[in-house]
Amino acid sequence: MAKPSTVFVCSNCGNESSKWFGRCPACNEWNTCYEEKINLKSSGKSASKKTATTVKLDDVKKQDIVRTKTGFDELDRVLGGGLVKGSLTLLGGEPGIGKSTLILQICDKIKGEGQVLYVSGEESAQQIKIRADRLGIKNNDIVFLGETDIDVIEDAILKTNPKLVIIDSIQTMYSDEITSGPGSVSQVREITARIMKMCKQEEITTIIIGHVTKDGNIAGPRVLEHMVDTVLYLEGERYFSYRILRGVKNRFGSTNEIGMFEMQDKGMVEIQNPSSVLLGERDENPAGSIVVASMEGTRPIMVELQALTSRNNFWFSKKNCKWN
Repeated sequence: MAKPSTVFVCSNCGNESSKWFGRCPACNEWNTCYEEKINLKSSGKSASKKTATTVKLDDVKKQDIVRTKTGFDELDRVLGGGLVKGSLTLLGGEPGIGKSTLILQICDKIKGEGQVLYVSGEESAQQIKIRADRLGIKNNDIVFLGETDIDVIEDAILKTNPKLVIIDSIQTMYSDEITSGPGSVSQVREITARIMKMCKQEEITTIIIGHVTKDGNIAGPRVLEHMVDTVLYLEGERYFSYRILRGVKNRFGSTNEIGMFEMQDKGMVEIQNPSSVLLGERDENPAGSIVVASMEGTRPIMVELQALTSRNNFWFSKKNCKWN
């Protein structure tokens, strides 16, 4: 076995260097250097020569995009019409914002489309069952797997051949080929690459859940967002029940659309008319307030703008004040 070596990785973009750096030479971010020990396993056999297979672009048969409706019109709007077969979607958000709840409801609403494999490295089957009962979910097509080893997960995917795979969350998964712990830059990048390869080869729709950092970005290298097909963010205030689903990246649709939900006891409830919520508590013709229309994608949303002013005890404007 080869002797472990140390590399320095940028937690923002994933750039690797043999020396420590204060500022990443790739993305120019400060204090993102992350020390990591790698150990490349050797099988003792000579490496076999790999061959490449090319194909002419004109010989590729054009196929129509096959989408699966999620059961939420607001989510389908953000996705561009539904989940694309064989696509890899990344859903990010703060802890407790409702990511797992929304995903579990999607698993129930696509009932009859095929089997769903729910892989969780954070919660047990009993915890998922309690949440499903609270949400009123009864779907015999949902199969649970409590595992974090990517080798075991890949074997389960091949055996069950599901219609949809849920990975909750990407930061808990690990590969034995990487010596660093789960959630590290190398682990997150390696796991995502292997999941992406499998979902493309087997044409299995996959959704991975990711946590966000204090800055509101997906925890892990920024290259993670470039690897997946779609990046969604679930946003909201901690003390309010409303949630906004925003598309940051979408290879199969627009990124200008947003969806609005409300977290209730029975789970996520979509709000098909956000203007009614945004203007619901507005008084009739209040002073210093005006209603304007804002375009979010293809849908106009009415919002309220307020002008906050205070009295000035000086008879002249401050910009005309002259000091002696």
